[in-house]
Amino acid sequence: MTQDETASIDVTPDKDGGVLKEILREGSGDEFPQTGDKVYVHYVGTLTDGTGFDSSRERDEKFSFNLGKGSVIKAWDLGVATMKKGELARLTCKPEYAYGTNGSPPKIGPNATLIFEVELFEWKKEDISPNKDEGILRRIVKNGEGRKTPNEGATVNVHYIGYHENKQFEERDVTFVVGEGMAEGVIDGLDMAMKKMNENEQSILEIAPKYAYGKEGHSEFNVPPNATLKYDVTLKSFQKDKETWEMDADEKLQQAEIAKEKGTKYFKEEKYTLAIKQYKKIVNYLDTESSLEGAEEEKRHNLLLAAHLNISLCHLKTGEHVKAIQASDKALELDDKNVKGLFRRGQAKLKVNEYEDALFDFNTLLKYDAENKAAKNHVIMCTKKIKEYKAKEKQLYANIFNKCSMETAKLESNCDAEGNVFDNVGEWHNDMARGMMSIPQEMEAFGETMPESSATCCTTNDDFDDNE
Repeated sequence: MTQDETASIDVTPDKDGGVLKEILREGSGDEFPQTGDKVYVHYVGTLTDGTGFDSSRERDEKFSFNLGKGSVIKAWDLGVATMKKGELARLTCKPEYAYGTNGSPPKIGPNATLIFEVELFEWKKEDISPNKDEGILRRIVKNGEGRKTPNEGATVNVHYIGYHENKQFEERDVTFVVGEGMAEGVIDGLDMAMKKMNENEQSILEIAPKYAYGKEGHSEFNVPPNATLKYDVTLKSFQKDKETWEMDADEKLQQAEIAKEKGTKYFKEEKYTLAIKQYKKIVNYLDTESSLEGAEEEKRHNLLLAAHLNISLCHLKTGEHVKAIQASDKALELDDKNVKGLFRRGQAKLKVNEYEDALFDFNTLLKYDAENKAAKNHVIMCTKKIKEYKAKEKQLYANIFNKCSMETAKLESNCDAEGNVFDNVGEWHNDMARGMMSIPQEMEAFGETMPESSATCCTTNDDFDDNE
């Protein structure tokens, strides 16, 4: 290996010699991993005297981390960012780019210079989807400022360009509230990505159909069904929303009332998913708040009750009946005589074929509101459904009984007088005896003696032990 091939390169921003890199084997291509990419490497770590302290190769398991996120020592973030796919390099890392004055006991002492031999195998875009299902992949083009990111409810100012198969279909500047992007025509994937971005960050996002326009597509943009989209996004600025723990009780009440108004607006616009988010905010603000008294506590109770009732109604509208039942249960925990809670739970249970439970809810409702026509109609409906179900059940059991009776009759027709079942009933013929021992052979095999009078005569069923 020539001197040029092993020449050290200072990869620190200030060129202070803190991380020196030697290329031991060239990589391929012209690309390098970017900030946020998940990189996969093998490494061997040694001290300057050659003592080994860690090795992924010994574990026979590649090590992975998100580049440039501070999840590893500074030297690694700097050094690996300069490597190509397949490259093998040696990184000599001064203490200030490794474990500093404290070291990492017991193997790495204070102010230790470390040497890593690193092989870069591959890298993938950073998965920032909420369920880590690779539905939202990010590659940072330009690092943002600071470490703060928008939270749920933050107001963001964004510029983005949308592409499908490298063809631009949209470009816009938009201001929206995180978690409510849909109200401004922003797809879920973009909305969700905001929580991971820093101010003035520019990123390329690859967004799967489930977080974009789904199976419907978008005819105006010529986006077909089930299309994966790409967005060039810049977060220009944002204003964080106050976290719940930062609010006092009065602020929580105030924010809950605002959320209720917004939820009602979205409900009227048939934007049920957005409405549910607002009603859930009320629960988040007030569910564990215990310092209120008197009229303010009553207001808290009423807001929580309304939130659960409205969540239930939204789920009924979207056909999520189990969730509607759960929300109604929450409302009825607050007020077990609430007619709306009983009615909505009854409706949801009727939809999931829990007819008797639904009937119970509607009958209970009528105890508190005897003239409720809707409840009376649903009692009739439930009663009819229960009768239909019992009739079907009766017919099913009748069919099973008839089938069993037929099978029993069939078996009985194949039995002898003592109830023994024969698979084939008919006259004896020679084919049945093929492969069978003769009577004398069988008696001999079992150590038995055959009477002379029966040695040559034909046998009947009485000559055999049915238990053999």
